[in-house]
Amino acid sequence: MNMHSLSIIIVISGVTVLLRFLPFMLLGRNAKVPNFITYLGKRLPYAIMGMLIIYCLRDVSFRSYGKWLPSAISVAVVAGLHVWKRNTLLSIILGTICYMLLVQYIFV
Repeated sequence: MNMHSLSIIIVISGVTVLLRFLPFMLLGRNAKVPNFITYLGKRLPYAIMGMLIIYCLRDVSFRSYGKWLPSAISVAVVAGLHVWKRNTLLSIILGTICYMLLVQYIFV
């Protein structure tokens, strides 16, 4: 491993550790969580899902059903899972697996 790669790893690790400990250093261990942070914690999962949908569907073609149907089915799976389980990570992972299985094995 060369010095450049090691430097990058050290900087990334340092920033990650700093970002993890910064809230505790600024607010203290037993501080009340600010309302703005609580608001973001409730709203960001929906914003992230919206951005992922826009990003994933930006190049969908409607020329044939094989081009758009895997995406439509996967979006339905993600939405259904998210409504049912309320778990963003689970929805994204299983929706991605669904999409990959559809495009690799069914809509070849």
